[in-house]
Amino acid sequence: QLQLVESGGGLVQPGGSLRLACAASEFTLDNYAIGWFRQAPGKAREGVSCISRFGLSTNYADSVKGRFTISRDNAKNTVYLQMDSLKPEDTGVYYCAAGLPLSGVQAMCSSYNGIRYWGKGTLVTVSS
Repeated sequence: QLQLVESGGGLVQPGGSLRLACAASEFTLDNYAIGWFRQAPGKAREGVSCISRFGLSTNYADSVKGRFTISRDNAKNTVYLQMDSLKPEDTGVYYCAAGLPLSGVQAMCSSYNGIRYWGKGTLVTVSS
Protein backbone atom coordinates (compact mmCIF):
# COMPACT_ATOMS: atom_id res chain seq x y z
CA GLN A 1 0.00 0.00 0.00
CA LEU A 2 1.25 3.46 -0.85
CA GLN A 3 2.36 5.30 2.26
CA LEU A 4 3.75 8.67 3.18
CA VAL A 5 5.70 8.85 6.41
CA GLU A 6 6.50 12.09 8.20
CA SER A 7 9.36 12.49 10.66
CA GLY A 8 11.24 15.21 12.49
CA GLY A 9 8.57 16.57 14.79
CA GLY A 10 9.15 17.26 18.44
CA LEU A 11 9.27 19.86 21.17
CA VAL A 12 11.16 23.06 20.48
CA GLN A 13 11.40 26.44 22.18
CA PRO A 14 10.10 29.59 20.51
CA GLY A 15 12.68 30.88 18.06
CA GLY A 16 14.05 27.41 17.45
CA SER A 17 14.15 25.26 14.33
CA LEU A 18 13.00 21.87 13.15
CA ARG A 19 13.26 20.06 9.86
CA LEU A 20 10.44 17.77 8.89
CA ALA A 21 10.84 15.03 6.32
CA CYS A 22 8.24 13.25 4.20
CA ALA A 23 9.28 9.94 2.71
CA ALA A 24 7.39 7.48 0.58
CA SER A 25 7.23 3.75 0.36
CA GLU A 26 6.02 1.84 -2.65
CA PHE A 27 6.04 4.83 -5.00
CA THR A 28 8.30 7.61 -6.19
CA LEU A 29 7.55 11.09 -4.96
CA ASP A 30 8.74 12.84 -8.11
CA ASN A 31 5.53 11.75 -9.80
CA TYR A 32 3.64 14.08 -7.48
CA ALA A 33 3.44 17.55 -6.11
CA ILE A 34 3.88 17.46 -2.33
CA GLY A 35 2.29 19.61 0.31
CA TRP A 36 2.70 20.16 4.02
CA PHE A 37 -0.43 20.81 6.03
CA ARG A 38 -0.97 21.31 9.72
CA GLN A 39 -3.77 21.07 12.21
CA ALA A 40 -3.62 22.95 15.47
CA PRO A 41 -5.73 21.83 18.43
CA GLY A 42 -9.36 22.83 17.89
CA LYS A 43 -8.70 24.24 14.44
CA ALA A 44 -9.18 23.11 10.87
CA ARG A 45 -6.33 21.66 8.86
CA GLU A 46 -4.55 24.30 6.79
CA GLY A 47 -2.03 24.32 3.99
CA VAL A 48 1.46 25.38 5.03
CA SER A 49 3.58 24.90 1.94
CA CYS A 50 3.45 23.02 -1.35
CA ILE A 51 6.02 22.20 -4.01
CA SER A 52 5.64 21.07 -7.58
CA ARG A 53 6.99 17.79 -8.93
CA PHE A 54 10.46 19.08 -9.77
CA GLY A 55 10.56 21.95 -7.33
CA LEU A 56 10.07 24.72 -9.86
CA SER A 57 7.00 26.11 -8.11
CA THR A 58 6.40 26.59 -4.40
CA ASN A 59 3.65 28.10 -2.32
CA TYR A 60 3.63 29.25 1.30
CA ALA A 61 0.95 30.33 3.70
CA ASP A 62 1.34 33.98 4.65
CA SER A 63 1.89 33.00 8.28
CA VAL A 64 5.08 31.06 7.46
CA LYS A 65 6.61 33.09 4.62
CA GLY A 66 10.20 33.97 5.35
CA ARG A 67 10.44 31.37 8.14
CA PHE A 68 9.70 28.02 6.46
CA THR A 69 11.35 26.52 3.39
CA ILE A 70 10.08 23.55 1.43
CA SER A 71 12.46 21.49 -0.68
CA ARG A 72 12.66 18.11 -2.26
CA ASP A 73 15.39 15.61 -2.99
CA ASN A 74 13.94 13.29 -5.56
CA ALA A 75 17.06 11.12 -5.49
CA LYS A 76 16.28 10.38 -1.85
CA ASN A 77 12.55 10.24 -2.47
CA THR A 78 12.06 12.77 0.31
CA VAL A 79 10.51 16.20 0.74
CA TYR A 80 11.59 18.50 3.56
CA LEU A 81 10.10 21.38 5.46
CA GLN A 82 12.72 23.51 7.18
CA MET A 83 11.03 25.51 9.93
CA ASP A 84 12.94 28.39 11.50
CA SER A 85 11.98 31.10 13.98
CA LEU A 86 9.23 28.88 15.28
CA LYS A 87 6.35 30.42 17.20
CA PRO A 88 3.86 28.88 19.64
CA GLU A 89 1.16 29.28 17.00
CA ASP A 90 3.09 26.86 14.76
CA THR A 91 2.15 24.08 17.16
CA GLY A 92 0.14 21.28 15.60
CA VAL A 93 0.21 18.00 13.78
CA TYR A 94 1.99 18.34 10.47
CA TYR A 95 0.92 16.15 7.58
CA CYS A 96 2.41 15.66 4.17
CA ALA A 97 0.30 14.91 1.14
CA ALA A 98 0.98 13.86 -2.43
CA GLY A 99 -1.14 14.81 -5.37
CA LEU A 100 -1.58 15.98 -8.92
CA PRO A 101 -3.10 19.45 -8.65
CA LEU A 102 -4.56 20.46 -11.98
CA SER A 103 -4.62 24.08 -10.86
CA GLY A 104 -1.09 24.23 -9.47
CA VAL A 105 0.49 24.11 -6.05
CA GLN A 106 -1.30 27.20 -4.77
CA ALA A 107 -4.60 25.41 -5.27
CA MET A 108 -3.19 22.29 -3.69
CA CYS A 109 -2.32 24.23 -0.55
CA SER A 110 -5.45 26.35 -0.38
CA SER A 111 -8.13 23.88 -1.39
CA TYR A 112 -6.52 20.43 -1.37
CA ASN A 113 -6.76 20.30 -5.14
CA GLY A 114 -5.61 16.97 -6.56
CA ILE A 115 -4.47 15.36 -3.30
CA ARG A 116 -4.40 11.59 -3.46
CA TYR A 117 -2.38 10.43 -0.47
CA TRP A 118 -1.91 11.59 3.11
CA GLY A 119 0.60 10.69 5.76
CA LYS A 120 -0.37 10.10 9.37
CA GLY A 121 1.32 13.22 10.69
CA THR A 122 4.06 14.27 13.07
CA LEU A 123 3.51 16.47 16.11
CA VAL A 124 5.31 19.79 16.44
CA THR A 125 5.10 21.58 19.77
CA VAL A 126 6.56 25.05 20.18
CA SER A 127 6.68 25.96 23.82
CA SER A 128 9.01 27.29 26.47
